[in-house]
Amino acid sequence: MSAPGAGLPPHPGLAGGPVYLDYNATTPVDPRVAEAMWPHLADFFGNPSSSHPLSREPRRALAEARAQVADLIGAQPGEIVFTGSGSEADLLALRGAVLASAHPHPHVITQATEHPAVLQTCRALERLHGARLTVLPVDGNGLVEPASLAAAFTEDTVLVSVMAANNETGALQPIAELAALAHERGALFHCDAAQAVGKIPLDVGELGVDLLTIVGHKMYAPKGAAALYVRDGVRLEPVVYGGGQERGLRAGTENVGLAVALGTAAELAADELASSGPERIAALRDDLHQRLLVSLPGRVHLNGPDKHRLPNTLNISVAGVLGHNLLAAVGQIAASTGSACHSGTHTPSPVLTAMGLDAARALGALRLSLGRWTTAGEIETAAAALIRAAAAQ
Repeated sequence: MSAPGAGLPPHPGLAGGPVYLDYNATTPVDPRVAEAMWPHLADFFGNPSSSHPLSREPRRALAEARAQVADLIGAQPGEIVFTGSGSEADLLALRGAVLASAHPHPHVITQATEHPAVLQTCRALERLHGARLTVLPVDGNGLVEPASLAAAFTEDTVLVSVMAANNETGALQPIAELAALAHERGALFHCDAAQAVGKIPLDVGELGVDLLTIVGHKMYAPKGAAALYVRDGVRLEPVVYGGGQERGLRAGTENVGLAVALGTAAELAADELASSGPERIAALRDDLHQRLLVSLPGRVHLNGPDKHRLPNTLNISVAGVLGHNLLAAVGQIAASTGSACHSGTHTPSPVLTAMGLDAARALGALRLSLGRWTTAGEIETAAAALIRAAAAQ
């Protein structure tokens, strides 16, 4: 288990640097992804919408990429709409569904630990389009209670949006149960699956979702490559108007290179899911957690669920230590804290406070997220550095 998954060689972008434990923030581009996309940046420059010979390879590659992304989530190729980011995909889903509903008083339901791309779009729908918003609370593990959603519906509810996995704690929401409740009340269901796609098996049919966000830079593709699954028959108002590309929902000549990158990343993720990749990463995560628990007895507290979370995510608070101070003292680790810094003042994570954590515990939080190139040796190094730094504070 000392080597990266699938016997991969070390990643050139990670060599010689700190131990990278911030995969939930972004992933390094897999060299196989970069290799696949490069010809579509350098050689195959034709517009896939043109009819001459130079458009054939871009058009074929775009179709193949769409099929690769669809295969990863159990969708049909025609249900995949390429976008420029996860935030754009969320915007298309939320704004698109609300405006297409033509409801005079649309009601939208989301939950307290959603990504800002969802929460801020919902607030904009309130401000600009007269929507009414309900933000559901979460329990101590960051999960939505299905009964809470059931009680929130009104006759005006047109859309529910709940993320698959939380970006800070890795908490996995009961999406299939929540989506079924939405459909019982005639509402659409959107799921931001940016953190989940490629890390755990997901099937849009089994989940019962109508819209699902996919983000390339969370699964070893470049930033700027993303997609929205739009179930066949779901109507959306376009996010960009123009020439009719992407089912008329997102006009503009397609970025074939980035689409190829996302498609290749999706195919690699499917292979990894089928070959015990998540189990390898979960074992490394648990080893890191156990080392910290043993060496810092009584001081390490897990934030979020123990079982129902992403296999790569460990969010902990160390008693008596501020997370940003601890990371500052450990230069050989690249990770994230549970706080945000505004003008030199650190504030607790809204995700953790929504879960009921007090300010001290939230400010002491660290998010340690593993990935494809994490090794057992790196876990040993990271644990030892964190233990030394925490013991000294």
